[in-house]
Amino acid sequence: MKKNFTFCYILLLFLVFQLNYAQTPSKIKIEYADFGDRNEIEMPGAALLTGNVKVSHDGIIMTCNKAYFFEKENYIKAFGEVQMVQGDTLYLNSKYAEYNGNIKQAFATGNVSMRSPESTLVTDTINFDRNKQEAFYNTFGTITNRENVLKSKSGRYFASQKKFLFLTAVTITNPKYVVKSNHLDYYTNSGHSYLFGPSTITSKENFIYTENGFYNTKKNTGHFLKKSYIKYNDRRIEADSLYYDRNKEMATATRNVKITDSINKGIIKGHYGEMYKKKDSLFITKHAVAINLVDKDSVYIHAKKIMVTGKEGNRIIRGFNNARFYKKDMTGKCDSIHSDQKVALTKLIGKPILWNYENQMTGDVMHLIGNNKTEKLDSLKVLNNAFIISKDTIGTGFNQVKGQNLYGKFKDSKLYEADIVKNTEVIYYMRNDKNELIGINKNVSSKINMTLDKNTIDTITFFTNVDGDIYPEKDLPENARKLRGFIWRGDERIKNKEDIFPEDEKEIDLKYIDEGKCNDEKGKKPMKIRKETTDYDKADKDFLKANK
Repeated sequence: MKKNFTFCYILLLFLVFQLNYAQTPSKIKIEYADFGDRNEIEMPGAALLTGNVKVSHDGIIMTCNKAYFFEKENYIKAFGEVQMVQGDTLYLNSKYAEYNGNIKQAFATGNVSMRSPESTLVTDTINFDRNKQEAFYNTFGTITNRENVLKSKSGRYFASQKKFLFLTAVTITNPKYVVKSNHLDYYTNSGHSYLFGPSTITSKENFIYTENGFYNTKKNTGHFLKKSYIKYNDRRIEADSLYYDRNKEMATATRNVKITDSINKGIIKGHYGEMYKKKDSLFITKHAVAINLVDKDSVYIHAKKIMVTGKEGNRIIRGFNNARFYKKDMTGKCDSIHSDQKVALTKLIGKPILWNYENQMTGDVMHLIGNNKTEKLDSLKVLNNAFIISKDTIGTGFNQVKGQNLYGKFKDSKLYEADIVKNTEVIYYMRNDKNELIGINKNVSSKINMTLDKNTIDTITFFTNVDGDIYPEKDLPENARKLRGFIWRGDERIKNKEDIFPEDEKEIDLKYIDEGKCNDEKGKKPMKIRKETTDYDKADKDFLKANK
């Protein structure tokens, strides 16, 4: 038992000795100096070294023209063309410097230049902690990293991570853009920038704003979250998550996407969109809706996918798959919509149906023609199988007009005159001034002209090969009061702007977009944006781990 105790005691003493030895700082070593002297009156306890002074300490080499070396304190003050070199990774030049060998901390001032293989920092004063491999300056600094120039009032450099941290106003100037932020992390080896708080990226092409984002200065790509938007001369795109490629001049957006066309007074919304500035095109999907101003009223267009192409003044809006639109005085549905801004022509393609006040219109193809000067709806074409139906104002019957084609004119957004040509047929409930039913007009002809007043048929004129009669109500059976192809679809009518979304799209599932994520540079792997924190080392580790 005594032997074991003695052994443990000796082992403990050995460990204490080793620990004390390990904690004993190494001494600064004088490698060379042209002259050496001591002047206890001028600098007590210090050796004066002059001419080609060179000292070393734990992997760092210091050279200067003059130095005071305090051997007892393991401390040195250097003057004139001072340079500290740490391996081949860090070079620190200044007019004056101090170095403490006990705590491995350096202080430099006067035209300070700190260089690494990736970047150069120029400032007036800097502090460098070799234990943490961190440098700090608070005297305005300029960092040059390839083609990027960073300027800030203060900053911190993490040598092991090759990262600059800025918590005051910082500017990155690149030949293509300028970044401004009050909180930015910048990695010199990768050119990655992490932006926190209000930050902007300004270029000739656009203006980007974000309060939490990432920008790759090498590849010119970025990811932006939290109140982010990209603004062009004529458009602004905003979303919960934005991805941007400057080289392709392309942006993708997810969740709560809103694209505003300031010149054409239009807005497009959805939950996923892509915009290609060089091609003057964009598309949006997932609850997509385009809002435009016509006749001083908003028109809402919905389709599963909406595309906008062309330059200003020559733009085309296309809506694909189950297209629907709503305007206070006109609504409609079809398979697809094609709207050409230059010629003010909107085509409703694929089983179109249109409601204008109390009139239901159908046909194979419909054209709505506007007037670019008045910015109002001018006329309507219904091509092949044109059919107009409206309820009788009092009874349960339906007024009906059909033919091959229909050509209508609008006044104040109301259909006030229409010509129906070729193989025309009519069923019309005729009433006197007291709204008493005179009879039911059932007729066929080659052409019909009708005028409408207060959204009801006012006059009908028949042309060429007229054949028909006016029947008393009792003499025309119910099965003869509807033309072939009659289908009343009043229950399908879109009553408000919310109705443009089909039932299966009103409750859209957005689980495909995770909160706090956006697509990576290839648009495939979700990339997490680092959350704002004061624990920068942990944050960086978490970020790298999340995106491994």
